Amino acid sequence: MPDVVELIITKRDGGHLAPDDLRWLVQAYTRGEVPDYQMSAFLMAAFIRGLNEAEMDALTDAMLHSGHVLDLSDLPGRKVDKHSTGGVGDKVSLILAPLVAACGVPVPMISGRGLGHTGGTLDKLESIPGLRTDLSIEAFRRQLRELGVVMIGQTDEIAPADRKLYALRDVTGTIESIPLIAASILSKKLAEGADALVFDVKCGRGAFMQQEADARRLAETLVGIATRAGRPAVAWLTDMNVPLGRAVGNWPEVVESLRALRGDFEGIEDLIEVTLALAGEMLWLGGAAETPEAGRRLARVALTDGRAFERFCAMVRAQGGDVRVLERPETRPDTEPAGEVRAPDGARGYVADLDARAVGRLAVHLGAGRRVKEDPVDPTAGLVLHRKPGDPVAPGDVLATLYTRRRDRLVDFRQALLAAYRFAETPPPPRPLLLARYAEGRWTLP
Repeated sequence: MPDVVELIITKRDGGHLAPDDLRWLVQAYTRGEVPDYQMSAFLMAAFIRGLNEAEMDALTDAMLHSGHVLDLSDLPGRKVDKHSTGGVGDKVSLILAPLVAACGVPVPMISGRGLGHTGGTLDKLESIPGLRTDLSIEAFRRQLRELGVVMIGQTDEIAPADRKLYALRDVTGTIESIPLIAASILSKKLAEGADALVFDVKCGRGAFMQQEADARRLAETLVGIATRAGRPAVAWLTDMNVPLGRAVGNWPEVVESLRALRGDFEGIEDLIEVTLALAGEMLWLGGAAETPEAGRRLARVALTDGRAFERFCAMVRAQGGDVRVLERPETRPDTEPAGEVRAPDGARGYVADLDARAVGRLAVHLGAGRRVKEDPVDPTAGLVLHRKPGDPVAPGDVLATLYTRRRDRLVDFRQALLAAYRFAETPPPPRPLLLARYAEGRWTLP
């Protein structure tokens, strides 16, 4: 049996641990045989010294096999999933999963909750009345077979080591480590049984990876670990300096997703661009398209002809959700706006900039997110942006509509949003949304 202190010292001093030693350490910690204080010391040593490829692979494999690993090989089709590193207004998964399934590629998606300034797919899904994301593994498999799409949360059976390690990293200052982030993501994604993976790695003010160089390293690490584990993978680097789409919050983002699923793209062209790029990759990896570009064309048709919306409704119905509010979102109770934010006297010309991080933080204060994981979430809270960078603006124009139960704080909320805007007499230069694609060991431009 390895000596935990010796493993910590080896990593502290810049050495490399044998794969078997790393696997033992993770297994022993998961069983409660290694205390938090020793694992914290190891995580800090790994944070500072880094992990090489063999160590990252071994850590991922140990976390992956700490729980149940799904075998979906008996289900028809090549299963493909997508993971986003998170961003403000990033509701892509809500559109993407049913869209890709409607085009013939099964999507087994295990998603997470929001924490901090970015929203979580589970919180968005659960804002649909009645919808359940806590399906059993048996129900997960059955729905995937019948509908080709299922979206649930991480169960106690999937990668329990990641659950323990993430909670420890969150309170020991070891979150922002690319090897540890990659191992956390891949342990869950590989456990869900997908045959191939697509990653949306965000960079910019509204992303966890604010610097492009860091985002590129994370994308390379994710694709590398997945590929070495036998899962073909592609990563897109996408801009997250400005909120994606116009809705931020849980139910507001569902409503905007329904627009996209019905083929109404007006004003949300950025959201559609990212969604179609990722869909093209998934359809290509899943064998439904000969190239990613052909996959984008197939996906666009499925959005405009109603198939994607129908598949989303079928998924919501299968998971207990109220499909009636999908047909008429305005009928959902308690969704009246709390107030508007209007452009100030000095706002003449164009919106020059809009800080995604500031908007994300505001959404949390409106009630749409959590400051700590125990915080309750108001499913209907959030905001809808009526002016984004490049849009013309004049004093008194409505910049955004706010949705919140905390109406006593509307003055503060308005000031916070106004502080996120910048105006100019001329429109800002267009900035690319799709920054670069990483696959087969090389970067290419869109």
